[in-house]
Amino acid sequence: MARRGRAPMICRNCGTEIADKALICYRCGGATFEARRKAPPAVPPRASVLPVLAAATLALAGLVMGQAGTEALPDEVSYTIAGLASAVALGTWVRRRRAAGSGSRPGSSS
Repeated sequence: MARRGRAPMICRNCGTEIADKALICYRCGGATFEARRKAPPAVPPRASVLPVLAAATLALAGLVMGQAGTEALPDEVSYTIAGLASAVALGTWVRRRRAAGSGSRPGSSS
């Protein structure tokens, strides 16, 4: 396969003579050159605080529901439950918006 006085190209994996401009070996599939760019390291997913907030809200709501028939709830407890529920709802909404917007957007430069 060698042409014009060049030494034939030999696969580093299996030793087969391959074409001068081959990107991969036809016999073993091994690459004939090193990649110019390296893949970025995988980033582990971040832990979300949303499940913790949801669990706290459910636990607090369960405690309140158990006492709801016995006496009036203090305003602080009612506001805390409403705030936690709002935080969970807002966090869910933001997370969905980010997931929906993670694709390429028109006009954005990446």
